[in-house]
Amino acid sequence: MKIAFLADPLDSFKIYKDTTYAMMVEAAKRGHTIYAFEQQDMALESGIVTANVARITLTGDGKDWYRAAAPTSMFLSEFDAILLRKDPPFDMEYIYTTYLLELAEKQGAKVFNKPQAIRDHNEKLAIAQFPQFISPTLVTRDAARLRAFHEEHQDVILKPLDGMGGAGIFRVKADGMNLGSIIETLTNNGSQTIMIQRFIPEIVAGDKRVLVIGGEVVPFTLARIPQGSEVRGNLAAGGLGVAQPLTAREREIGETLGPILVKRGLLLVGLDVIGNYLTEVNVTSPTCFQEIMQQVGFNVAEMFINALEAAVNRKD
Repeated sequence: MKIAFLADPLDSFKIYKDTTYAMMVEAAKRGHTIYAFEQQDMALESGIVTANVARITLTGDGKDWYRAAAPTSMFLSEFDAILLRKDPPFDMEYIYTTYLLELAEKQGAKVFNKPQAIRDHNEKLAIAQFPQFISPTLVTRDAARLRAFHEEHQDVILKPLDGMGGAGIFRVKADGMNLGSIIETLTNNGSQTIMIQRFIPEIVAGDKRVLVIGGEVVPFTLARIPQGSEVRGNLAAGGLGVAQPLTAREREIGETLGPILVKRGLLLVGLDVIGNYLTEVNVTSPTCFQEIMQQVGFNVAEMFINALEAAVNRKD
């Protein structure tokens, strides 16, 4: 197959932990041809979606890890699969990218995850579609409602709806210290909608990443455990990643959501679970493949490429 990765700049990859790199390695091992391009490489010309795409060869060198041929303009429909692996923020440029990819689909391209499905699943708000699995949650930009929620639950987490890696997450305890300032900052003085949730004390055991591939649950999760006085378990915020077998509750959540999400065009999803509660549905560029592989030996990338090959070859 010819597989094109729409990703962040290749030189920014930390290949010892990068999930997109793990996908590339597994695909190349099977003889698939790898290409890469970025958002700014795309264009709509004469009604056809094209991109300046470079063929990539992996070197096996831990530092100088790839060779890129000179980019050439190609129709996106020429590829067997396009993997959208661009990290958030999910801003207007990201939305424009999904529009172009959706046009490319109409011209014959197969895009994973499906662009419309990515737009339809805000990574914070999507949990509201599965209320049986979520903790008390309020989404609003109204300061009075936010204050009332804190008054009721005493210990809360506030966060923006468009962040990643734990950015912009605040905990406010019963004393309400800095609650007003945090509300003003996150809502931009009432002009932006945010989420507030009851604090889940099981975060001490980790913010668990449950991976769902092709509707099937990976049997191991990565518990991202907060360090020191930090409340965030995100690896980008210094959390310690520990691979563990799924708990019964994590499996229940994954097996319930998996068949639903794959039917919507989401081949790869990262569900975030704290304690018994679903906290996020990650659909843009879920990670943690390598940490699980390195710690317990389960080849997540192999499972993913198996699912990708099946999806490409499926007759719809």
